[in-house]
Amino acid sequence: MRLTGRVAIVTGASRGIGLGIAERLIAEGARVCLTARGADGLADAVATLGGPEVAMAVAGKADDPAHRAEVVRRVTDEFGPVDILVNNTGTNPTFGPLVDLDLGAARKIMEVNVVSALGWVQEVCAAGLVDRGGSIVSVTSVAGIVPPPGISFYGVSKAALAHLTACLAVELGPTVRVNAVAPAVVKTRFATALYEGREEQVAAAYPLRRLGEPADIAGAVAYLVSDDASWVTGQTLVVDGGVTLARGGA
Repeated sequence: MRLTGRVAIVTGASRGIGLGIAERLIAEGARVCLTARGADGLADAVATLGGPEVAMAVAGKADDPAHRAEVVRRVTDEFGPVDILVNNTGTNPTFGPLVDLDLGAARKIMEVNVVSALGWVQEVCAAGLVDRGGSIVSVTSVAGIVPPPGISFYGVSKAALAHLTACLAVELGPTVRVNAVAPAVVKTRFATALYEGREEQVAAAYPLRRLGEPADIAGAVAYLVSDDASWVTGQTLVVDGGVTLARGGA
């Protein structure tokens, strides 16, 4: 119960990695506010997590400033001041080479994956996180470390998010620690196209011979936001089953 008494916001948390992170934080004693676009999915998630005593939800778009302000206001009113922010929201509406990339899609990717993450940080800091102290974790990707075929601009956005993490760690210390986790392929709806129908073949490239599960990422996040990581900031923890090493960094 490393997180007893703490209040967290997890974005993009109605399913997949975000829901797994919320589940782990609650299991360790935190109360969590979930955000995502779909109200129905969020309601189901809150019920799954144990109901309104430990979880609440606010539906909206991560790149909407009014939504971010509403989330922080409501969670503060219902659960208390925010101690933990997990930036998990991500989008990738395109596939193909960079030379053919629609620039409107590129702007949307950066807005959701990077700019909105900074917006969430600004919102919780304006609500007093720097004064109280706390922890921020963003979910990046190994796509931001090595060039990913077909989803290169998604990788560009995740590389930017990792660098944003490092910059924020310098600016917000010593009271706020800022870190990131970089998963490889995790078995979620978002990543289905990367392994559906050929999971065994994809997993063969991983030294641990399996794809990730949301719980794998949730455990890493729980560590980073806990006092066990009290001397860790500005880092991107790669959680990839060893695949980037097996590929020789490519």
